[in-house]
Amino acid sequence: MSRPPSLSGFPEWLPAQRIVEQHLLDTVRRVFELHGFASIETRAVEPLEQMLRKGDIDKEVYLLRRLHAADDEDDTALGLHFDLTVPFARYVLDNAGHLEFPFRRYQIQKAWRGERPQEGRFREFTQADIDVVGRDTLAFHHEVEVALVMVEVFSALPCPPAVISVNNRKLAEGFFRGAGATDPTAALRALDKIDKIGPDRVAELLCSDAGLGPTGTTACLALAAIRTPDLSFVDQVRALGVEHPLLEEGLAELAAVVGAAAERAPGAVVANLRIARVAITSSDDGSDKVNCAITIAGYSPGVSKQWKDNPNPSQSRASSR
Repeated sequence: MSRPPSLSGFPEWLPAQRIVEQHLLDTVRRVFELHGFASIETRAVEPLEQMLRKGDIDKEVYLLRRLHAADDEDDTALGLHFDLTVPFARYVLDNAGHLEFPFRRYQIQKAWRGERPQEGRFREFTQADIDVVGRDTLAFHHEVEVALVMVEVFSALPCPPAVISVNNRKLAEGFFRGAGATDPTAALRALDKIDKIGPDRVAELLCSDAGLGPTGTTACLALAAIRTPDLSFVDQVRALGVEHPLLEEGLAELAAVVGAAAERAPGAVVANLRIARVAITSSDDGSDKVNCAITIAGYSPGVSKQWKDNPNPSQSRASSR
């Protein structure tokens, strides 16, 4: 009997490998629970319309359809969730009357993405999230706490030391607006690609997609070069000569996170202004990237976790994935 072909990107572990995976997940779960996060599990499928609101992910979603569905049956409106952000936002809205806020949740669950498999990236994978959600407002110390919890998680795992790179969306958006961007979101997306496509191509995108001129483009590329383990990034940003109220707000918030983390875990959290997400890396130069107003994402050899912040307008939220 011939062996059936394997499916790339859908890993299956041998028993010894499964023991390692379970130990890793049990360690993550223990740290989350010690910090008072409650476990939830959401359904595997979500309305396609809701998932597509996150942006250019239409090629990544696996659709759900019955084999014998009628031609007029609208099963294609459902898809497997590609991360846990959309399901969690919907969960909070559905259960808001039964939850106590701030709601501290962790979630360790499968997700699916229709992308090309490569090292550290699968089509089916387990994602671990923590979030703190408040009504209307949320105390900023939760942003600091989330970063420190991630430091503790990686310290408890048998993997190389991880560095958490953090940025702030208010800082980035305020800088782009102050530099003259007509589309700050496009500027954020372009700058986040700098490690993949290089500064020259990013400069082209900043001009064509974000509406920046030569001076603004140069300032944004200089912003992307700022990376410090202390509060010196504040003076470096101001030295670029860009001003905007949102920028000042973001600088203050990011400084609070980096400063508090430096006191608790020196060197474990760095301000990295080229990322659009929070990132955990295994290298001092931040080249091995994996992913709240504070932004968190991460990669460390043998351990890969990714997250993005997509707050609902009616909620305040601190999160990491």
